[in-house]
Amino acid sequence: MKILLIALAGALGTLARWWISGAAQKAAGGVFPWGTFAVNMLGCFLFGAIWSAAEERMLIGPVARIVILSGFMGAFTTFSSYMFETAALMRDSQWLYAFGNIALQNITGIIFIALGFALGRAL
Repeated sequence: MKILLIALAGALGTLARWWISGAAQKAAGGVFPWGTFAVNMLGCFLFGAIWSAAEERMLIGPVARIVILSGFMGAFTTFSSYMFETAALMRDSQWLYAFGNIALQNITGIIFIALGFALGRAL
């Protein structure tokens, strides 16, 4: 049953990623992959909050934690898309966008994980 729940959560995470990434990219426009950035930062924040709520506050049980973090969040975050888009920017000689993407996603990802931890602790 746990495997089925993880698979279902993964399917939902994939759909959420597709919708949020597309909506954010459409809203932002331009060459920079803002849709992937938005999903990655939201994913970092949610992962931090859920992990903290489960580990430190015991608000989420072990099975639910695995389903949410491995299933939903594993499909929701888009690190492989981030790497692919960065490589494509490099291939197209969009060096400023490529290195900006690397710096922005990594630095703000750490910040959003910390913010998520803080939220999880506050629950």
